[in-house]
Amino acid sequence: MGGVSTTERAPKQDRSRATRQRLLEAAVACLAEHGWAGSTVAVVAERAGVSRGAAQHHFPTREDLFTAAVEYVAEERSTAIRALFPQGTTGDRGAVVSALVDLFTGPLFRAALHLWVAASDEDQLRSRVTELEARVGRETHRIAVDLLGADESRPGTRETVQGLLDMARGLGLANLLTDDRARRERVVAQWAALLDEILG
Repeated sequence: MGGVSTTERAPKQDRSRATRQRLLEAAVACLAEHGWAGSTVAVVAERAGVSRGAAQHHFPTREDLFTAAVEYVAEERSTAIRALFPQGTTGDRGAVVSALVDLFTGPLFRAALHLWVAASDEDQLRSRVTELEARVGRETHRIAVDLLGADESRPGTRETVQGLLDMARGLGLANLLTDDRARRERVVAQWAALLDEILG
Protein backbone atom coordinates (compact mmCIF):
# COMPACT_ATOMS: atom_id res chain seq x y z
CA MET A 1 0.00 0.00 0.00
CA GLY A 2 1.30 3.42 -0.99
CA GLY A 3 0.52 6.68 0.77
CA VAL A 4 2.25 9.30 2.82
CA SER A 5 3.62 8.34 6.20
CA THR A 6 2.68 10.34 9.28
CA THR A 7 6.27 11.58 9.63
CA GLU A 8 6.23 12.87 6.03
CA ARG A 9 2.87 14.56 6.53
CA ALA A 10 3.87 16.45 9.71
CA PRO A 11 6.60 18.66 8.13
CA LYS A 12 4.22 19.50 5.26
CA GLN A 13 1.54 20.56 7.76
CA ASP A 14 4.14 22.59 9.66
CA ARG A 15 5.19 24.34 6.44
CA SER A 16 1.56 25.01 5.60
CA ARG A 17 0.95 26.48 9.08
CA ALA A 18 4.10 28.62 8.79
CA THR A 19 2.98 29.92 5.37
CA ARG A 20 -0.47 30.77 6.73
CA GLN A 21 1.11 32.58 9.70
CA ARG A 22 3.41 34.58 7.39
CA LEU A 23 0.43 35.58 5.23
CA LEU A 24 -1.58 36.74 8.24
CA GLU A 25 1.35 38.74 9.64
CA ALA A 26 1.93 40.27 6.19
CA ALA A 27 -1.77 41.12 5.84
CA VAL A 28 -1.73 42.94 9.18
CA ALA A 29 1.50 44.79 8.31
CA CYS A 30 0.15 45.78 4.86
CA LEU A 31 -3.04 47.14 6.40
CA ALA A 32 -1.04 49.16 8.93
CA GLU A 33 1.18 50.61 6.21
CA HIS A 34 -1.05 50.86 3.13
CA GLY A 35 -4.62 50.75 4.45
CA TRP A 36 -7.40 48.69 2.87
CA ALA A 37 -7.11 50.06 -0.65
CA GLY A 38 -3.42 49.20 -0.93
CA SER A 39 -3.66 45.76 0.63
CA THR A 40 -4.40 43.27 -2.14
CA VAL A 41 -3.73 39.54 -2.00
CA ALA A 42 -0.82 40.05 -4.44
CA VAL A 43 0.78 42.74 -2.22
CA VAL A 44 0.36 40.57 0.89
CA ALA A 45 1.75 37.47 -0.87
CA GLU A 46 4.81 39.40 -2.04
CA ARG A 47 5.43 40.76 1.45
CA ALA A 48 5.05 37.26 2.94
CA GLY A 49 7.50 35.87 0.37
CA VAL A 50 5.03 33.38 -1.08
CA SER A 51 3.50 33.05 -4.54
CA ARG A 52 0.08 34.47 -5.22
CA GLY A 53 -1.08 30.92 -5.96
CA ALA A 54 0.08 29.72 -2.53
CA ALA A 55 -1.69 32.68 -0.92
CA GLN A 56 -4.92 31.83 -2.75
CA HIS A 57 -4.58 28.18 -1.74
CA HIS A 58 -4.83 29.30 1.91
CA PHE A 59 -7.20 32.22 1.33
CA PRO A 60 -9.20 31.94 -1.93
CA THR A 61 -10.52 35.53 -1.72
CA ARG A 62 -9.35 38.85 -0.32
CA GLU A 63 -12.24 38.72 2.18
CA ASP A 64 -11.10 35.26 3.37
CA LEU A 65 -7.59 36.62 3.94
CA PHE A 66 -8.64 39.72 5.83
CA THR A 67 -11.37 37.97 7.83
CA ALA A 68 -8.65 35.58 9.03
CA ALA A 69 -6.41 38.61 9.69
CA VAL A 70 -9.17 40.14 11.85
CA GLU A 71 -9.30 36.93 13.91
CA TYR A 72 -5.51 36.82 14.12
CA VAL A 73 -5.28 40.44 15.35
CA ALA A 74 -8.05 39.86 17.89
CA GLU A 75 -6.27 36.76 19.23
CA GLU A 76 -2.90 38.54 19.33
CA ARG A 77 -4.44 41.48 21.19
CA SER A 78 -6.09 39.14 23.69
CA THR A 79 -2.76 37.36 24.23
CA ALA A 80 -0.99 40.71 24.76
CA ILE A 81 -3.66 41.79 27.29
CA ARG A 82 -3.40 38.53 29.23
CA ALA A 83 0.41 38.78 29.27
CA LEU A 84 0.49 42.30 30.79
CA PHE A 85 0.92 41.24 34.42
CA PRO A 86 1.01 37.43 34.61
CA GLN A 87 1.14 37.60 38.40
CA GLY A 88 -2.24 39.41 38.54
CA THR A 89 -3.27 42.44 40.56
CA THR A 90 -0.49 44.92 41.20
CA GLY A 91 -0.37 47.76 43.68
CA ASP A 92 1.13 50.08 41.07
CA ARG A 93 -1.82 51.59 39.22
CA GLY A 94 0.50 53.87 37.28
CA ALA A 95 2.20 50.81 35.77
CA VAL A 96 -1.20 49.31 34.86
CA VAL A 97 -2.42 52.52 33.19
CA SER A 98 0.87 52.84 31.32
CA ALA A 99 0.76 49.21 30.13
CA LEU A 100 -2.87 49.54 28.95
CA VAL A 101 -2.04 52.75 27.07
CA ASP A 102 0.96 51.01 25.47
CA LEU A 103 -1.42 48.35 24.10
CA PHE A 104 -3.40 51.08 22.34
CA THR A 105 -0.35 52.80 20.90
CA GLY A 106 1.40 49.71 19.53
CA PRO A 107 1.31 48.00 16.12
CA LEU A 108 -1.52 45.62 17.01
CA PHE A 109 -3.88 48.51 17.76
CA ARG A 110 -2.77 50.26 14.57
CA ALA A 111 -3.59 47.11 12.59
CA ALA A 112 -6.95 46.77 14.37
CA LEU A 113 -7.75 50.37 13.52
CA HIS A 114 -7.13 49.75 9.82
CA LEU A 115 -9.40 46.71 10.04
CA TRP A 116 -12.15 48.90 11.57
CA VAL A 117 -11.81 51.42 8.75
CA ALA A 118 -11.87 48.63 6.14
CA ALA A 119 -14.86 47.00 7.82
CA SER A 120 -16.84 50.25 7.76
CA ASP A 121 -16.95 49.95 3.95
CA GLU A 122 -16.93 46.15 3.57
CA ASP A 123 -20.10 44.35 4.64
CA GLN A 124 -18.37 40.96 4.69
CA LEU A 125 -15.81 42.17 7.22
CA ARG A 126 -18.03 44.38 9.37
CA SER A 127 -19.93 41.69 11.30
CA ARG A 128 -16.74 39.73 12.03
CA VAL A 129 -14.81 42.81 13.15
CA THR A 130 -17.72 43.98 15.33
CA GLU A 131 -18.10 40.58 16.98
CA LEU A 132 -14.38 40.10 17.67
CA GLU A 133 -13.89 43.69 18.80
CA ALA A 134 -16.70 43.26 21.33
CA ARG A 135 -14.97 40.13 22.65
CA VAL A 136 -11.56 41.85 22.91
CA GLY A 137 -13.24 44.85 24.57
CA ARG A 138 -14.93 42.68 27.22
CA GLU A 139 -11.69 40.85 27.92
CA THR A 140 -9.70 44.08 28.17
CA HIS A 141 -12.25 45.53 30.59
CA ARG A 142 -12.27 42.42 32.79
CA ILE A 143 -8.47 42.27 32.94
CA ALA A 144 -8.21 46.02 33.65
CA VAL A 145 -10.66 45.61 36.57
CA ASP A 146 -8.56 42.75 37.96
CA LEU A 147 -5.21 44.52 37.55
CA LEU A 148 -6.48 47.76 39.09
CA GLY A 149 -8.03 45.91 42.01
CA ALA A 150 -11.30 47.72 41.24
CA ASP A 151 -14.53 46.78 43.04
CA GLU A 152 -17.26 46.93 40.39
CA SER A 153 -20.01 46.63 43.00
CA ARG A 154 -19.22 50.26 43.94
CA PRO A 155 -21.23 52.81 41.91
CA GLY A 156 -19.22 54.46 39.15
CA THR A 157 -16.34 51.96 39.19
CA ARG A 158 -17.34 50.25 35.94
CA GLU A 159 -17.65 53.62 34.17
CA THR A 160 -14.30 54.76 35.59
CA VAL A 161 -12.52 51.70 34.16
CA GLN A 162 -14.36 52.12 30.84
CA GLY A 163 -13.33 55.78 30.78
CA LEU A 164 -9.70 54.74 31.26
CA LEU A 165 -9.93 52.36 28.29
CA ASP A 166 -11.67 54.98 26.14
CA MET A 167 -8.92 57.46 27.05
CA ALA A 168 -6.24 54.88 26.15
CA ARG A 169 -7.92 54.33 22.77
CA GLY A 170 -7.99 58.09 22.19
CA LEU A 171 -4.27 58.33 22.95
CA GLY A 172 -3.70 55.51 20.48
CA LEU A 173 -5.55 57.47 17.81
CA ALA A 174 -3.57 60.65 18.53
CA ASN A 175 -0.35 58.66 18.27
CA LEU A 176 -1.16 57.67 14.68
CA LEU A 177 -0.39 61.18 13.46
CA THR A 178 2.40 62.35 15.75
CA ASP A 179 4.70 60.90 18.39
CA ASP A 180 2.62 61.88 21.38
CA ARG A 181 4.84 60.31 24.04
CA ALA A 182 5.60 63.38 26.20
CA ARG A 183 1.97 64.47 26.53
CA ARG A 184 0.88 60.86 26.93
CA GLU A 185 3.15 60.35 29.96
CA ARG A 186 1.57 63.34 31.73
CA VAL A 187 -1.95 62.09 30.96
CA VAL A 188 -1.07 58.59 32.22
CA ALA A 189 0.31 60.02 35.49
CA GLN A 190 -2.86 62.09 35.99
CA TRP A 191 -5.15 59.09 35.30
CA ALA A 192 -3.20 56.93 37.75
CA ALA A 193 -3.64 59.59 40.45
CA LEU A 194 -7.36 59.88 39.66
CA LEU A 195 -7.80 56.10 39.84
CA ASP A 196 -6.09 55.95 43.24
CA GLU A 197 -8.50 58.63 44.44
CA ILE A 198 -11.67 57.16 42.90
CA LEU A 199 -11.01 53.44 43.41
CA GLY A 200 -9.54 53.80 46.88
